Parts: sequence; C-alpha cells; structure tokens
Amino acid sequence: MMGNHPYDVYYDKLLPALISKVEEFRLLHYETAETGMLWRFLKEKRWKSMDTERSLSRLVGDILSVKPGEYMNYTQLTAFKAPEWSEPLSDEEIAALFAPPKERE
Repeated sequence: MMGNHPYDVYYDKLLPALISKVEEFRLLHYETAETGMLWRFLKEKRWKSMDTERSLSRLVGDILSVKPGEYMNYTQLTAFKAPEWSEPLSDEEIAALFAPPKERE
C-alpha cells in the first residue's frame, strides 16, 4: 500500500489497527469493509491536512476513531465516481441485456 502520502511509511506498523477496525465494522454487519479502502479513506479524508510530527499513537487513534457511517459514505461516493458508472453501454451489451432467454433443451 505504498504511495506518495507521507504516512505510507507507517503502513506496516499501522496494519494491526487497520485490521482491528475492519473486523469491528464486520461485526457491525458492514461486510464490505476492507483494510485497503480504510487506508485510502484515512489518507484522503482524515489525513488530508497532515501534521509534520504526528505520533504513531495518534495515527492509531485516528484509525480506531473512524465511525462506520464516515467510512461507508466514503466508499459509496468513491464507487459512484468510478469510471465504470459513467461509461455508456455498447450496442452489444445493450443487445445482450434485452435478448430473450435461451430455451432450455
């Protein structure tokens, strides 16, 4: 999960907290929660404006304080912004959608 965010260097150390938070979400029946998406949420939303000296314990606190609603809103907005939602269907795809079902033998 390395990238260009300054906190990416802490990913391996923060992974247990990320896993713990995802497991908590799943216990609350948010079955689609993933560590990668949670990490992305934190980098893009929680850590958008970064402190130059943020302690590791504060980063763990940031992870453990994420509310399910915040995370799920982010994942839904991210899904709606994905390119496959905005691409029109091809003629073949439309024909396949409206084709009559094949008769069973």
